[in-house]
Amino acid sequence: MKAGAAMPCQPIIFHTTNMRNKSTFFLLFFGLLLILTAARKEKTTIFMIGDSTMANKPIDNGQPERGWGMALQGFFTDDIIVDNHAVNGRSSKSFIDEGRWDKVLEKIKPGDYVVIQFGHNDEKPKEDRHTDPGTTFDANLTKFVVETREKGGIPILCNAVVRRNFQAVAPQNDDDEKLRDTEFTGEKKTEGEVLVDTHGDYRIAPKNVAETLKVPFIDANAITHELEQSLGVEGSKALHMWFKPGENPSIPKGREDNTHYNIYGAHVVAGLLVDEIAKQVPALKKYVRHYDFIVAKDGHGNYMDLQKAVDEAPVGKKTTIRILNGEWKRPFVPRNKKIKFSVSENAKLEK
Repeated sequence: MKAGAAMPCQPIIFHTTNMRNKSTFFLLFFGLLLILTAARKEKTTIFMIGDSTMANKPIDNGQPERGWGMALQGFFTDDIIVDNHAVNGRSSKSFIDEGRWDKVLEKIKPGDYVVIQFGHNDEKPKEDRHTDPGTTFDANLTKFVVETREKGGIPILCNAVVRRNFQAVAPQNDDDEKLRDTEFTGEKKTEGEVLVDTHGDYRIAPKNVAETLKVPFIDANAITHELEQSLGVEGSKALHMWFKPGENPSIPKGREDNTHYNIYGAHVVAGLLVDEIAKQVPALKKYVRHYDFIVAKDGHGNYMDLQKAVDEAPVGKKTTIRILNGEWKRPFVPRNKKIKFSVSENAKLEK
């Protein structure tokens, strides 16, 4: 070819092998990207096992009883899932014997947490529930810890929350579940000014197991003791299922229950215990939040009506309302109220 002559036009040849390799590369690349994205979105679960003081409760007919574990989701960001398996009336023994622990164990993945709190029903005399601190109670707690760790989970041990008992000699109580059958009497009881323990060595055993196995320990007994003592004989009733006749439509005859929490009590206790969890397990601290109000249609908040939460928000004070779940119409917000809505990914607020 002479100098300066135009280069002949060369045909473009597509090599099937190269195209196939590129297609494979892109498929692998996007597949890996999807896997990494899914991994990033996988959330940490906090499983909860325990008794009625922790358990989820029915909300039909406006029933106000709550366990503190039922309120716990409202104190975390969406990065954390609270999966509450606590059940009324269960001890560490019956929780295992009924296969409830096995169901939790199947679900635990590496990096998840298990909050363990028993004692109220381990104290009871019935053979299907009773354990002894120092032997069978400790053995069951140890089982929960060891098997959680075998699944790559992180156990957190709690001792039992207190009962509201200001009597020097606690009333005979062979079953806390029977307290739901009590009615308000208004009868004056001989109560002192000092909260008296009812758990004995059952509040000490979890701490001993935690120290032996080097497990984060939440002294729920001490925390709730201080709370109830600070509120006093009358004020502490506000935490529990104490209702006068006609005060709550779902309990027409009222109730006197010093063990179980109402909506207010469960949220106060959950707020105190979540702070202690964050202290003992620093990895969870960045996910903890304290909102002024928590609204949820399933009863896991302290309100089930968004407009009511807005109506009861203070005037002129910045108020954050966490919307935990459900679909909601945007409420009317008066101009004199400074309200910010924090909407969970599990909730929807009308634009």
